[in-house]
This record gives sequence, C-alpha cells and structure tokens, in this order.
Amino acid sequence: MPQKPFNGAKIVTKEEVIAAMKECAVSLGHAPSFPELRKLTQVILWDIRKNFGTYGRALQACDLKRHGGGYKLEMRTLFQEWAEATRSLAKVPTMFEYEEQGGSSCRALMRRCGGWSNVPIRMLEYARQEGLQGEFADVLDIVATRLQFPTGRGRPTKLPTSMPTKPKIMVDQPMYGEPLLDSPLMCAPINEMGVVLLFGAMALQLGFYVIRVQPEFPDCEALRRVERGRCQLVKIEFEQESRNFLVHNHPPTGCDLIVCWSHNWPDCPLVVIELKSLVGKLGLGLEQKLILPEKLTADER
Repeated sequence: MPQKPFNGAKIVTKEEVIAAMKECAVSLGHAPSFPELRKLTQVILWDIRKNFGTYGRALQACDLKRHGGGYKLEMRTLFQEWAEATRSLAKVPTMFEYEEQGGSSCRALMRRCGGWSNVPIRMLEYARQEGLQGEFADVLDIVATRLQFPTGRGRPTKLPTSMPTKPKIMVDQPMYGEPLLDSPLMCAPINEMGVVLLFGAMALQLGFYVIRVQPEFPDCEALRRVERGRCQLVKIEFEQESRNFLVHNHPPTGCDLIVCWSHNWPDCPLVVIELKSLVGKLGLGLEQKLILPEKLTADER
C-alpha cells in the first residue's frame, strides 16, 4: 500500500497539494478520487478549497482527468461517486458531505440535475435507465426512503385505520410531473428540457417568435412583441427553477429574461416568466388569441 507523502508533514501550499496528488496518482495508477487522496496523503478538503476552489480544478492543475469524454461515461462516474457517498453515509448527502466524500464538485451534479434538491430523484431515474438496481439496491432504498419522508422525521409509528398509507415509490419505475390539463405537454416539467418544450408550445400566445435555440448561454434568441406591429430582440435562458440561473453561474448581463417552470428567486435582477402561473390562464387551443404584453401582469412581463 502506498505510503503517505511528505512523511506526514502538514500540507499548506498549492505546490505541495499538486505534488501530493501527482504522487498519489503514480501510486494508484490513475487519477485519485478525493477519498483516495485523503486516505493516502495529508491533504484535506480545506487545502483543496483554499488553493483551487474545487477538486475538479485541482485535478486540472495536476493535468489529471477522472472523467471520459462521453455523456454516459461522465454521468456514470457522477452517479457512482454520489452513490458511494450515499452508501458511506447511509443517507442522502448534503452538498458539503458530498464534496467531502466524492471526487467531483457538487456543481457538476447540479448542472446535470437542475439543482441539488433534484439530485436524489435524478440519480434514481438514471439507475433505472441503466439497469443498476441490483448493484445499487441499498443506495436506491435510501433514496426512496428520503423521497417518501423528506422532512427527516422518519416513518410514522401508527396511522389511523381510516387513513391510507403513503404510496411506496417504486425504484424500477420512471417518474412524471403532475398532469397538466389543456396543455401540449401532458405532465409538468421536471427538468429544463421540459421547460423548453412547454415554452415552444406557448411562445406565440405569449408574444414571442423564436429565432434560435442553442446549447450555449443564453439558450434562446427571440423577437418579443412589445406593441402592435413592433417587436424587439430578447435573449432568453431556460431553467426548471429560476434560482438555477444563479447556481449555473450565468452572467445576468448576457441575458434579458428567464423562462422557468417555478420562480423561486425573489431577488432576481432579471425579468422572469413563470410558466406554472400561466398554464392555467391559457387555453392553449388552436383558436386562442395572441396575448399581448399589455395584457400580462407586471410580474409576467
């Protein structure tokens, strides 16, 4: 088993962290995860944060890579690291606990899942899609228990005989949003792609003419009808929740408005259109008239 570098001396500088990580990589034969690095060296989480900010940046500084180039490989790696942290803690980890246990920054998971609160359900869905229920059955049981009892108060010891028990989450079945009535999208969006699809169906009635949609920030360019016979170009970022704009570190100067399903960022400096509050107001039928900006409330503008 590799010996701890520096003879147990305390590591304080960026150069010492890099030297320890490279020596650990040579000993292991691969780029170390943070738990491996912590086990074999004197490097602690504070050393990483102080000198690099995140573990991913520390790996970059050492010219080490833990992830492959494809989406499936990267998501598999993220899932395995999160699952290992969950298994080790015997509970769904917080952001701080995950960074202590896992080899990646929690930012990568938040980008994939649309926020930290969505990580458990997204990991459950990924395990089902990839057929990982057997290998990670214990982890999925922890996730299912957390999703059924999110307050942390545990299972009720006694229920009235007239009260039905809470439905058990089936880990081998997909998840759906709440059904939407009179909408081209059957169920409420549970990710950013659902928001994009729903906005596309509602765009004309909201006074938007989409010009371009792209994977780079901002997601969309569109003409917005500001009065009869007049339009202006706007740049739009789609988010499942408005506060994800902040989580994703998008610059507010490069965007005119956020289109989201749920608006939960009270101090947002940008215009926000919350589709959840508009679905019930729009019939979304083919004969519905275009909704002009003057007919929207101040918040919807």
